[in-house]
Amino acid sequence: MQGREFAKPEYGIVQTDIPARLDALPWSRFHTLVIVALGITWILDGLEVTLTGALAGILKEKTTLGLSNAEIGLASTAYLCGAVAGALFFGWLTDRLGRKKLFFITLATYLVSTAATALSWNFPSFAVLRAATGAGIGGEAAAVNSTIQELIPARARGWCDLAVNGSFWIGAAIGAAGSIILLDPAVIDPAWGWRLAFIIGAVLGLVIFLMRFWIPESPRWLMTHGQARRAEAIVMEIEHRAAPSGQGMIAEDRAVARLQARSHTPLVEVARTLLRTYPQRTAVGLALMASQAFFYNAIFFTYALVLTDFYGVPAGNVGWYLLPFAAGNFLGPLLLGRLFDTVGRKTMIGITYATSGILLAGAGYGFERDLLSAEMLTVAWMMIFFFASAAASSAYLTVSEIFPLEIRALAIAFFYAVGTGVGGAGAPWLLGVLIDTGSRSSVALGYDLGAALMIAAALVEWRWGVAAEKRSLERVAKPLTFLD
Repeated sequence: MQGREFAKPEYGIVQTDIPARLDALPWSRFHTLVIVALGITWILDGLEVTLTGALAGILKEKTTLGLSNAEIGLASTAYLCGAVAGALFFGWLTDRLGRKKLFFITLATYLVSTAATALSWNFPSFAVLRAATGAGIGGEAAAVNSTIQELIPARARGWCDLAVNGSFWIGAAIGAAGSIILLDPAVIDPAWGWRLAFIIGAVLGLVIFLMRFWIPESPRWLMTHGQARRAEAIVMEIEHRAAPSGQGMIAEDRAVARLQARSHTPLVEVARTLLRTYPQRTAVGLALMASQAFFYNAIFFTYALVLTDFYGVPAGNVGWYLLPFAAGNFLGPLLLGRLFDTVGRKTMIGITYATSGILLAGAGYGFERDLLSAEMLTVAWMMIFFFASAAASSAYLTVSEIFPLEIRALAIAFFYAVGTGVGGAGAPWLLGVLIDTGSRSSVALGYDLGAALMIAAALVEWRWGVAAEKRSLERVAKPLTFLD
């Protein structure tokens, strides 16, 4: 499958039924492996985000880096800015060089950077290394999401994508649990414990790096890039693993498409596709991504600061509050995910976004009036983010399935970058500044802004969203290379 006979691209008109065959496959061990080996990206992202939040209290102490609240917020912003840059650069390369090459490069970038973060000696070094770590995670978002979309059958695409993105909170739980142990003076000196905390992600990522050797290149990408024979060989092998006798193959779904293979898609055509061919879809993608980015980054990156500054929770105990918070976030996409394939995308995306916004506004009111204890606030976050996690995951699902195959990775990167840059990069800094005022009313204003953005995004989805459930990617958005 990886031999020399497939090494040289052959550009020309190709007839293929590869997309239909991939969508007709029964679920198999192969698909499970794809989800595990590639879905680990969000576990790593959750680990990174949680570590920064859970370690916020200890990083303010003079025995560590002695950071201020504003600097902690800026470090989080640096991570997000790195993710933006990494998503754009690696997303562009993913559509040109292939999915598989890039999900190795991006994971390696993450591994080296997060391990190096443990060696930070001051705020500038910490911020720079956080930015580099973010670049790896941002690149992963484009390479991994596009691969999962193109290998998973259409009937299960929504639930799988939500479950994978929801796995972010498994990483969050690992980070929270790790911080509890590594910040416990009875176990290890916290001045060293925070450094060891960053090693957790590197060790986990190294194991997953080895697992990814089992994942093939996307046949959909190969067939449009002059490697139709290699794509055919990969699909035949997947079929052999999943359905040795051909069971599960539906004859009427075996539609044949004609396409003109190409080496790459010019950036001018990418821009034209996003802005002229699909302007309405582009607006929907931006609304969903920007609103959930602000919502999450504003609250989650500064959650530990709220606990320590307003409720007097010791820095070493923050992890205990993050564990139930993470559980609610993980269960949301897992339990609601199948409804996105049955009830439908537009309905479920709108409901989860609107519910998240309404509940956050209520929690902000309770926080402002000092009606909530630290424990009650945690219960409120669990309820809010049960829906918000499904909503955020559906934003990634949306932007990865409503645009043509040839620009999928770059489209994911673009919306991730713009959404994070516009909606999320400044959010931790803004909430950090509001927390520094010591005013509950000021912090509540930040929460109200996040709530308003989520409700507005729900209205945009209800009006202009795309009903992509159970439809092949090629029917949702016709590939640019298709001739029929």
